[in-house]
Amino acid sequence: MTFRSRLFATVALPLLSASLIATPSLADALSKPFEVAQESSDEGQPSEDELLLKQQQEEQRQAEEQQRQAEEQQRQAEEQQKAAEDQQRAAEQEAQRQAEEQKAAEESAQPAAEEEQPRTQKERKGKKRHQQEQQSEEQQPAEEQNAVGEDTQRQAEDQQRAAEESAQPAEEEQQRPKKERKGKKHQQQQEQQQTEEQQPAEEQNADTPRQAEEQKAGEESAQPAEEQQPSQKERKGKKRHQQEQQQTEGQQPTEEQPAMTGEGTPAETEGQPSTAEQPMDAEQQPATAEGGEASGEKKAPAVVETLSEEQKQEIAADPSKTDETVVLPVENGAAVLDSDKDADNAGGQKSRDQRRKKREELRAEEEAAPMPESDVSAQAPISDEVREALPQRIDAAIKEKGERLDAAPVFEVPQTTNVINNTVINNTVVNNTVNNNTVNNNVTHVNVVEKVDNRMVLSIGNQLVVRGDDRERLRHDSEEVYYDNLARGRVRETIVRPGGVRLVTIYNRYGDIIQRSRIGRDGDEHILVYAPDLGDDAPRPDFVDVGYELPPMRLRIPVRDYIIDTSSDPDRDYYDFLAEPPVERVERVYTIDEVKHSARLRDKVRRIDLDTITFATGSAEVPMSQARTLRKVADAMQKVLDKDAGETFLIEGHTDAVGSDKSNLILSDERAESVASLLTDVYGIPPENLQTQGYGERFLKVRTQSAEQQNRRVTIRRVTTLVRPVAQN
Repeated sequence: MTFRSRLFATVALPLLSASLIATPSLADALSKPFEVAQESSDEGQPSEDELLLKQQQEEQRQAEEQQRQAEEQQRQAEEQQKAAEDQQRAAEQEAQRQAEEQKAAEESAQPAAEEEQPRTQKERKGKKRHQQEQQSEEQQPAEEQNAVGEDTQRQAEDQQRAAEESAQPAEEEQQRPKKERKGKKHQQQQEQQQTEEQQPAEEQNADTPRQAEEQKAGEESAQPAEEQQPSQKERKGKKRHQQEQQQTEGQQPTEEQPAMTGEGTPAETEGQPSTAEQPMDAEQQPATAEGGEASGEKKAPAVVETLSEEQKQEIAADPSKTDETVVLPVENGAAVLDSDKDADNAGGQKSRDQRRKKREELRAEEEAAPMPESDVSAQAPISDEVREALPQRIDAAIKEKGERLDAAPVFEVPQTTNVINNTVINNTVVNNTVNNNTVNNNVTHVNVVEKVDNRMVLSIGNQLVVRGDDRERLRHDSEEVYYDNLARGRVRETIVRPGGVRLVTIYNRYGDIIQRSRIGRDGDEHILVYAPDLGDDAPRPDFVDVGYELPPMRLRIPVRDYIIDTSSDPDRDYYDFLAEPPVERVERVYTIDEVKHSARLRDKVRRIDLDTITFATGSAEVPMSQARTLRKVADAMQKVLDKDAGETFLIEGHTDAVGSDKSNLILSDERAESVASLLTDVYGIPPENLQTQGYGERFLKVRTQSAEQQNRRVTIRRVTTLVRPVAQN
C-alpha cells in the first residue's frame, strides 16, 4: 500500500464517514423548528373530531328547531280545524233554522195560497233552488276553512316526519361510547344554554305576526256567523265599552271584568291591600317586613299634585282658607289628615275632587261652629242625669260579684262584623251605601290570617287589621293578677300593684275594653276609658269605623300647630301642645277600639311624630342613644298626668311601603309597643295610660313605595277627650 493510500485510509476515510453520519442528524435538528411551528399553528385550528361534533350539534339544533316548528304548525292546524268545525256547525244550525222557518211559513201560507192563484211549479222550484244556493254559499267559508286546516295539518305531519329523520344523526351521536362523549359534554351544555336563552325571544318575535295573521283569518272565517248572530256581537261590544269606561273613571273592575296587567294576568295589589287592597293568604305573603320583597307590584295612589312648593307652604300656614286636601309641604308629601290619606288610597284624584266639593258645601256650617277652647267645650254635652249616674255604674261593675277564673281568659274572635272598613268619599262608602249619613251595613266575615306571639292579623272585608293583647305590658311591677267572669259574657281583670293600687278593666267577650279604672291607695278612682252612651248592655259592634258617618274634616289651624316633628322642632313646649283641646267638636264619647279603628276620629286631636327615633329597616328596637330624645316628650306627658291621672295617650306604629301588608302590620304594632314600654321602663309613665296600635304602611307620611325613613315612625296623640267624659272644672 502506497503512502497516499495509507494517508487516505487513516485520515480522509474517517472524516468522510463522520460527515455521512452527521448529515441525517443535522437534517433532523434543522427540521425540528419547522415541526414545532407547524404544531403551534395547528393548535388554533379545530380538529376533525371537533368539526364533526360541531356539525352534528348544528344538525341536531336544526332538527329540534324543525320539530318545534312542525309541532307549532300542527297545533295551529288543529286550532284552525276546530274553528272551522265550529263555524260549519253554526252554519248548519242556521241553515236548519232557516229551513224550519221556511217550512212553517209555507204551512201558514198554504190556506192563502189555495184562495189565491197558485204559483207555477217552475217558480217554486226556482225559489227553492235559490235558497239552496244561498245556504251553500253560507256554508262555503266553513268548508274552505276546514280544507285549509286539513292541508295545514298534513304539511305539519310532513315537516315533523322530516324533522325526525334529520334528528337521527343526533341519536347516533348519543349512542357512541361514553368515553368519546364525555370530553365534549361541557361544550355541548354551554352551546345549548346559549341556544335556549336566545330561543324565547326568537319565538316571541316569530309568534307575534303569526298570531296576528291567525286572528285575522279567524275573524274573516267567522264573519258569516257574526252576521247571523248580531246580538252576540253587540253584547261583546257593550261589555268592552263598559270596561273602558271603568278604567277611565278609575273604578274597580267587577269579578266578571278583572283588572289585567300588561301580561294579561289579573293585577295584584303593605297596610291596606291597597286600601283598595285584597288581603292575601299567609302562604302568599312574604315573611319579611320592610326589607323583604313586596307582595306584588304596587303603585302610588293616583293623585295628581298640581300645587307648587310655595303654594303648599302657603296652605300649610293657614289651611282654613282652602277646601283642598292639605298635604305636607315636602317632596312627595302625603295628606296631613289620616282620613284624607285613606280617601286618596281608595279613590285617588276623584276622591279629592268630591271631598273638596263637600267641604265647600259645609264651609258655612264649619265656620259658624267655633274652635273648641277646652276639652269640656269640645265634648258634646252629657246630661246631668247620666253624669251623676256614672260613678255608681262604674263602681257597680267593679264590685259586681263574679266567678273567679283559674287562668287568664282567651278572648273570642268575632266570626262576622257589621261594617267593612272602607273609605267615605263624599258620603259614599266603598262596598256599602250611605244615605243621609246612615250606613247600610253589609255583614262581613272575619278571618284570622296569622297569630304571632300576643298579636293576630285579621282579614276583614278587603282590609287587614292587627289586634294586639296588651295585658302582659299592663302587668308591669304587679303583685297579683286575677280574673272574674261577669254576666253578659264580660270578664273583669284586676291587677294589684305594690302599695295596694289596683287597675280594674272590664272586657267584653272579644277583648274590647268596656271600662278601665285605676284605684289608688287612698281609694280615689281615676276613670281611664268609659263610653256612657253605649253602656254595659248596649250591643257592641266590632271593627266599626264610626267616622264614616261624619263629613270630611277641614283643618282650620296651621299644620305646625297640628303636627310636631321632634327632629325639626326640638325646642317646642310639648306640654302646651299636648294640653291643647281637639281641633273640632267631639260628637260623643267613643270606645278606645272605635278610636283605634277610625282615622276620622283620630284626626280630631293633634299628634307628635317621634321622628328622632329612626327605626332600622325591619326592626322595632329603639337604641338607648335615641331613647334619650324622648325625655322632653315624656316629661310633658308626665306633667299632663300630674294634672289628671286619668289621661290616655295613643301610641301609633307605622312602617314604610316595602314588604308585605301582614308583616308590616305586625312590625308597626311591635314598634308602638317598644316605645310604650320605653316610656314606662325609662321615664315612669304608667302603662295603663298608654294604648298602642300598629297601622303598617296605611298612613304614609311620604307618598312612595320605596324604602323611606320618614315613614318608619311612631306617633303620639292625647285621646282622653275621645274615650271618657271630661271632668267639669
